[in-house]
Amino acid sequence: MTTIINISIPAQTLELVNLKGKLSYLISTSKYGPGELKNSFCTPRGKHIIRAKIGTGQELGTIFKNRRPSGEIFSASKHRLEEGDWILTRILWLSGIEKGRNRLGNVDTMQRFIYIHGTPDETILGVPVSKGCINMRNEDVIQVFDLVDVGTMVYIE
Repeated sequence: MTTIINISIPAQTLELVNLKGKLSYLISTSKYGPGELKNSFCTPRGKHIIRAKIGTGQELGTIFKNRRPSGEIFSASKHRLEEGDWILTRILWLSGIEKGRNRLGNVDTMQRFIYIHGTPDETILGVPVSKGCINMRNEDVIQVFDLVDVGTMVYIE
């Protein structure tokens, strides 16, 4: 058995399953609910793969802009949560593999820039508050990042 990731929108959890067992993490998916349409800001469902891993070796709390480190580290005293959908620490860029459901056309997960990524520690997890992505604690996203490869299956339901 290889490593797989199961994401439960109702439970707001991410489970990483491999030969060593199962790890479970609290996450946050979209405040707009599940959905696949472009510009919906919903979290897409179905079968995905990790298309790219971005941020290897970056410092905890690194702020990413357009998938590139900005040179800044998030700080609650310097940055405001309300300023945007913070993408921190690591990025696991998802790509749908089900044509017509989450791949190609109006429903393409990768073209929608849907990631598993770190979020400020002040962000509430366990409730849907994101703008489509899967948000995790920074320490948790580093752990998951280090345990998966490009091509790892990700199931979102």
